[in-house]
Amino acid sequence: MSFPIPANETQRLGVVRALDILDTAPDIAYDEIGELAAQICQCPVAYISIMDDDRLWLKAKYGLPPDLNQCPREISFCATTVCGAEMIVAPDLREDSRFNQIPFVTGEPHFQFYCGIPLVTEEGYALGTLCVLDFEPRQLTFEQAESLRRLSHQVMTQLELRRKLIEFDQTVKELDRAHTDLVAEKARTEELLVNILPVSVAEELKKSGKVHPKYEPSATILFADFKGFTLLAERMEPVALIGLLDQYFTAFDEIVARHGLEKLKTIGDAYMAVAGVPAANRRHPIDTCLAALETSGRHGPHEGAAREDAVGGTRVACRNPYGAGHIGRRRPAEVHLRHLGRCGEHGGAHGGERRFRTDQCLGNRGRQCKTLFELEPRGSIVAKHERAHEMFFLIA
Repeated sequence: MSFPIPANETQRLGVVRALDILDTAPDIAYDEIGELAAQICQCPVAYISIMDDDRLWLKAKYGLPPDLNQCPREISFCATTVCGAEMIVAPDLREDSRFNQIPFVTGEPHFQFYCGIPLVTEEGYALGTLCVLDFEPRQLTFEQAESLRRLSHQVMTQLELRRKLIEFDQTVKELDRAHTDLVAEKARTEELLVNILPVSVAEELKKSGKVHPKYEPSATILFADFKGFTLLAERMEPVALIGLLDQYFTAFDEIVARHGLEKLKTIGDAYMAVAGVPAANRRHPIDTCLAALETSGRHGPHEGAAREDAVGGTRVACRNPYGAGHIGRRRPAEVHLRHLGRCGEHGGAHGGERRFRTDQCLGNRGRQCKTLFELEPRGSIVAKHERAHEMFFLIA
C-alpha cells in the first residue's frame, strides 16, 4: 500500500533522527497534552505521533490499547497530514477517499472521525502530528479547533526544548573534550618547559613572567666535549652525526639527572651541566665528579672497531661566587656568570687517559673530594685575560 511522501522527506528524517526521541519512555508532559486534547475536543482517542521513515510511532496516547505504540506508515492517517502544514479534518472517514481504505476504518476499531495537526518546525519540517479521533462522524467547533492548534504549539515547545537540551549536552561534551585537550596540551607545554629550565625557574617564570637573578656561594660546573669532533664532522653525514650526538647526549642527560645536576646547554659537541644550583647543597663537587667519572664509560661518536674513549674534553670547575639569571622573552635562556669563559678554556682533551681536569677551586675547597677521589696535580694553565689556574686530573 503506497503513501504520500513530503517533498523534503530526507531533510525531515534528519531532523527527526537528531531529536533522538523515537522509542523513548513515556513523558508526562506529552501525556497531559494528549489527554487535554481529547477532553477539549470531546473525543475518546488522542495521540501525539512522530513519523519515522516506515512507521508512525506514538509518543503519547489516550484511549488506545497499552500495547499499541506504533503502526506501519502506509496504514496511518498521519502519512497524509505530515505532507502539509495545515490541520486536516475528516468528519466522516468512510466518505473521505484519502482515508476510507485504511484498515482502522474498514476494520476494528472502526474510526469514523479524524482531526490531525502537523508538528512543523520553524524550518518547515513536519516531525509528526497531534490528533484526535472518534468512533462516530462529527465536527469540531471553532474553539475546539483553535485549542487543538494551541496544544500543538505546546508539543512543539517540548520538542524544541528537547532539541536545545541535546545541543547543550553536545556543547558541554565538546567543551569537556576541549578542556581535556587543553589540560593535556598544558601538561605537554609544562613538561617541555621543565625539560628546558629547572623546575623552580620554570615555576617562577610561569607565575611572574620573569626570573630574578640568583646568587650562590659556590657551584660546580661540568663541561664535556668529544675528542676529534671537528674532523669527524667533516667526514660524516649531518643526519648521522646529529643522531650520534643525540644518542650520547641522551645518555649524559640520564647521568647528570641521576647525580642531581642541572643541564645547562649543548653547543655543537659541547655539553654543560651544573651542580649546586638552583638548589644549594654542600656535596655539589662530589656529585659532579661522580657524573664526570660515569661519562668515562661512554664512547664518543667514533666509527671503527678500535674505538677509544672519546669523551675527551671533560672539565670540572668549582666556582665561588656564582651568579645565574634568565634573559630574553622569545626563546628565553639562562645565563650563568663567572664560569663560561674559564671552564671552556682549560686546555686540550685527555679523554683517552680517562682523566678529567679540575681546577684549583675544586682541589682546594673540595676537601671531601680529596678523600673520595684520586686527584693528580697537572700544573698551572693560563686562560682568559692571562689568569693562571692550578689544574688537577681527576683519576678515579
